[in-house]
Amino acid sequence: MTSAEIITIGTEILLGEIVDTNTRYIAKTLRGLGVDLYRTITIGDNVDRIANAIHNSMERANIVITTGGLGPTIDDPTREAVAKAVGVQTEFREELWEQVVENIARYGRKASENQKRQAYVPQGAIGLKNPVGTAPCFIVEKQFPSPDLGEGLGVRESVVISLPGVPAEMEHILHESVIPYLQKKFNLNEIIKVRLLHCAGLGEGVIDEKIADLETLSNPTVGLAAHTGIVDIRIAAKAKNESEADKMIDEIESQVRERIGNVVFGIDEDKLEDVTLNLLAKKGLTLTAIESGLDGLLTRKLKHVASLPDTSTRLSASLTPDSLLEALRLTQASAKTDVAVGVSIISEERSAVMAMITPKGEKSHKITYGGPPKSLPKWSVNLTINWLRMTLEEME
Repeated sequence: MTSAEIITIGTEILLGEIVDTNTRYIAKTLRGLGVDLYRTITIGDNVDRIANAIHNSMERANIVITTGGLGPTIDDPTREAVAKAVGVQTEFREELWEQVVENIARYGRKASENQKRQAYVPQGAIGLKNPVGTAPCFIVEKQFPSPDLGEGLGVRESVVISLPGVPAEMEHILHESVIPYLQKKFNLNEIIKVRLLHCAGLGEGVIDEKIADLETLSNPTVGLAAHTGIVDIRIAAKAKNESEADKMIDEIESQVRERIGNVVFGIDEDKLEDVTLNLLAKKGLTLTAIESGLDGLLTRKLKHVASLPDTSTRLSASLTPDSLLEALRLTQASAKTDVAVGVSIISEERSAVMAMITPKGEKSHKITYGGPPKSLPKWSVNLTINWLRMTLEEME
C-alpha cells in the first residue's frame, strides 16, 4: 500500500490571503494513481517548522509532496527545510542555474544574483526541470527503518517531492515529471475511484443509521459529508482498473439506493436544481415561483426556467402557510403555469414557510431550522427545491 502526505508551504495561506487549490489537485491526482493520502497540512514560512513536518511525514508515508517556498527570496525556505529534514546541506547545481537563466531570458531579462538561490537543492537530490517557470524542483529519496518487517529486518524508502506553489507550474511538472517517476518508483498499478451520491430529504444522522454497516467496509469505503440541506455519500474503491472499480462502486450504490430510495437525487456533478428542472421538462410542465426574505436566491437557482418571473421582493417576510399559498395562487394565475412553488423565511424564528401548487392539488407547511442563522436561506431553498423534486417524482 503506497501512502502519501501533502504539505503546502506559505504564510500567505495561513493568513487567508490566498486559497490553497494545490492540495485538492494533488489529492485527486494521487487518487487516480491508487495512492492512499494520509494527511494534508499547511506550514508558514519557517525552516524549522517545515523541516519538522517533512521529517514526520516521511516517517509515516512513502511519498511527501510539498508546494511553495521555492522562489528566489529570503522567505522561500523549502530548499533549506527539506535539506534539514533529511540531514544534509544544500548544494549549488550549475545545470539548474542554467535553467533559471534560460527561463528568465525568455522574458527579456537577465537573472539577478539572488535568483541563484533557486539553483541550490539538498545534496543528492534529483533535479526536476521547470519549463514553465523560474523555480527548479527536486526529489529527495531517504530510507527509514520499516517497522512492518520487524526491528532491524528492513528499510522503507520515502521520497519528498518539492514543487512550485504557482498552480499552473505545479500541475505541469506533476504530470510531466512526477507521475512517471512515482509510477516507476512505487510500481503503481492501481487506481482509486470515487463516486458521490447526493441526497436530500433525510438528515445525516438518519442516513448514517440506515447505512452504518457499509461505513465499516475497507474497500470500497463509504463516508458521509453534510452540507446545507444536502448530504453526500462518498463511495471510494481501489482496483486494478476503472472497470473493476466501477463494478465495486455499483454494488454499494445499489445497496444504498435500496435502503434510502429516492432520497438520492444525483451523482458526482449533478445539482439538485438541475435534476428537478430536468424532471419538470420531461413531464412537459411549466413553473413559476415566489419567495420572500431570500434576496432572489430561489430565483437564481431556478433561472433556467424561461417562465420564471423575478418575484423575490413581492412578499412580506412574515407569512403563514395559508397566506403564502394565497399569494402563490395569484402568481400562478397571472403566469399561467402548471406548477407554482413558494418559500418565505422568518429570520427571527429561524423558520421557513413553503407552499406548492401542482395539477394534483395544493399543499403548504412550516419548518424550523436549528443551524447557523446565515445558512437559513440556502437551507430553505434546497428543501423547497427537493420538495418539488419529490412531488414531481410522485406524479404520474
